[in-house]
Amino acid sequence: MKLIHRISPASPSDLGCVATIGNFDGLHKGHQAVIQHVEWKAQAMGLPATVISFEPLPIEFFRSPPPPRIYALRDKLRLLQEMNIDHFACLHFNRQLANMEAEDFVQTILLDGLKVRYLVVGDDFRFGKGRRGDYHLLQQMGAAHGMQVVDTPTFLHDDERVSSTRIRLALSTAELELAAELLGKPYRISGRVRHGDKRGRTIGFPTLNMRVPQYVALRKGVYAVKVAGLGDEVVYGVANLGARPTVHGLENRLEAHLFDFNQQVYGKHICVEPVTFLRDEMKFVSFDALKMQIARDAVHARAILNI
Repeated sequence: MKLIHRISPASPSDLGCVATIGNFDGLHKGHQAVIQHVEWKAQAMGLPATVISFEPLPIEFFRSPPPPRIYALRDKLRLLQEMNIDHFACLHFNRQLANMEAEDFVQTILLDGLKVRYLVVGDDFRFGKGRRGDYHLLQQMGAAHGMQVVDTPTFLHDDERVSSTRIRLALSTAELELAAELLGKPYRISGRVRHGDKRGRTIGFPTLNMRVPQYVALRKGVYAVKVAGLGDEVVYGVANLGARPTVHGLENRLEAHLFDFNQQVYGKHICVEPVTFLRDEMKFVSFDALKMQIARDAVHARAILNI
């Protein structure tokens, strides 16, 4: 997958692309239906399938603190690669882009820059300064410049619209089965194994440490987990997501203690799947109290994971 950060006028030899545009926070079943449409049309037209999105997301740019995020950019890239997208145009959302008139966005980004020949958008997509741009403007300008524009119907699950808002709520309450149904796949967080404070090994529970976004949607706490990326087989364990109040931590981390695993894997890229929520994050009065609780958590997780 080709990652595009800067949009400049396309060359005359560029044949263009089939594209969709949106936030795609979650890449849920509704997003997947849109992307499948793009891939089908791109194959039919012999053009690259392209997803256009923003970083940060517009709502993150305008709102402080930002709303919880389903996936960090690294996970969005991972999922788009799994969907066999050819190009990902990741536009830096800043004041200049926020103030761009809708017509200028269509002309500069979609027509002159990416040469979009066929555009698929959601039925509620809005863009440009003051959110003035909409499906009808895209159709009007597209018709004048050889860009066909189609919208997609709302995707429903149990007679309710599949949306990132519903998924954020499910993750915030650790309803992992519902989140997986809406996402079309189990929820996973990925990242590189980093050096931590190495306190876990001093109490008999060494951990793999991974940074996560400050405003991640998943409920803080302890989970039974599956971890992929450490070999051919999935490794099971128990993990804490949070700021580690017992040691006065300031940044969110995911710390996973893996069962029957003692390899050095710093720098490896892993995917952590929370399977079951065990308890909320707690502040303990001592490391002995923390050690006792982790031991109970490990027993609980092993029983749930049936190992």
